[in-house]
Amino acid sequence: MTFSDLALCAPVKEAVQAAGYTTPTPIQQQAIPMVLAGHDVFACAQTGTGKTAAFALPILTKLHNDPSKKREPSVVVLAPTRELAAQIGESFLTYGKRVRARYLTVYGGVSINPQIHALRKGVDVVIATPGRLIDLIDQRAVRLDHVHTLVLDEADRMMDMGFMPQIKRIIERIPKERQTLFFSATIPEEIRSLAESILRTPTHIAVAPVSSTAERVEQRRYLVSKTDKRKLLRHLLETEISSQVLVFARTKRGADRIAEDLEKAEIRAVALHGDKTQAARERALRSFKDGRVRVLIATDIASRGIDISQLPVVVNYDLPDSPETYVHRIGRTGRAGFEGAALTFFTPEEHRDVRDIENLIQQRIPLVQEHPFNPGPSSPTSDAAPRPQRQGDKPHQHRAPSREKSRRGRPQGHRR
Repeated sequence: MTFSDLALCAPVKEAVQAAGYTTPTPIQQQAIPMVLAGHDVFACAQTGTGKTAAFALPILTKLHNDPSKKREPSVVVLAPTRELAAQIGESFLTYGKRVRARYLTVYGGVSINPQIHALRKGVDVVIATPGRLIDLIDQRAVRLDHVHTLVLDEADRMMDMGFMPQIKRIIERIPKERQTLFFSATIPEEIRSLAESILRTPTHIAVAPVSSTAERVEQRRYLVSKTDKRKLLRHLLETEISSQVLVFARTKRGADRIAEDLEKAEIRAVALHGDKTQAARERALRSFKDGRVRVLIATDIASRGIDISQLPVVVNYDLPDSPETYVHRIGRTGRAGFEGAALTFFTPEEHRDVRDIENLIQQRIPLVQEHPFNPGPSSPTSDAAPRPQRQGDKPHQHRAPSREKSRRGRPQGHRR
């Protein structure tokens, strides 16, 4: 199947082709016809599966085919973070540049006045974080009476971040006769209950279950004491990793310390977290995407919405709070058919956490014994039975994997 086989309008197909895509991803193949047909959708899909285009392309087609546009929004897309909202907004601009519709992205951390001014001029699609949209509603800057399509993207993350009261307030202001598209990477009971309360006989779509993303990424783990983590990171960046790297830290202060340490070692690095202003966050992300910064250190919340299709290496400097978050993190690499690598640091006290991750992804993560900061033999309870080497297994290598091969119509051999 190609995009030409889908019932998208000509301007959207032309924009997709101009962006270099020819073959839809599995979630796009399944979701686009359902959205075009007007069905509610309940999709379990992770970052990197192409879910933004799965709802943006059919929404843009429906807007193109609808001549009765109003000055008030007809589509609302909710996202948990500023970065993800901005990414979705960019997608609507890219794919909808030949569609006669107006798009506006609104989030906190910046002045609300330009957003109010833009809403008064009239928009068709509002992409928003829940808190800022509530602010605009409270200031009577936007009405949702004419919304016919509601999208909740990364609903599980919005629930984790405590946005459910705002989301319920927003839904109360949207007509009950609407189409609702619900996307979540995980489906805990609370998410299932929320979906059942707002969806009407939805089409269920499940793409890339939470444990499967890890299968596409070359994974390695390094036993290291907490005090030697920064030394190990510098060692790998100076001797074995030649590409850009996304590093995950547990805390905001930890991210800042890592960035400061790397800068002292003359390795260009920048931290991305919630304490930075929106302008600073946008500058940090832009400098990384442009290749001016080699290492981006991010906390989990700040990392949502980072969309770098050919990111070669992810480093888990700190273990995440949950095994599911580990899968989300390493899903930032190995995307869109490109290979990727994920390196994970863990301390002697964190063997059980590593085992929980391995149980979720249903595979052993190879342990790298030979590095200068190994504190000693690994715990026998964790590594007594390492995964046996299978025929065809490649010997260990730290360098970024080859990115020459490409699938799903990506331009080949592109480097940042």
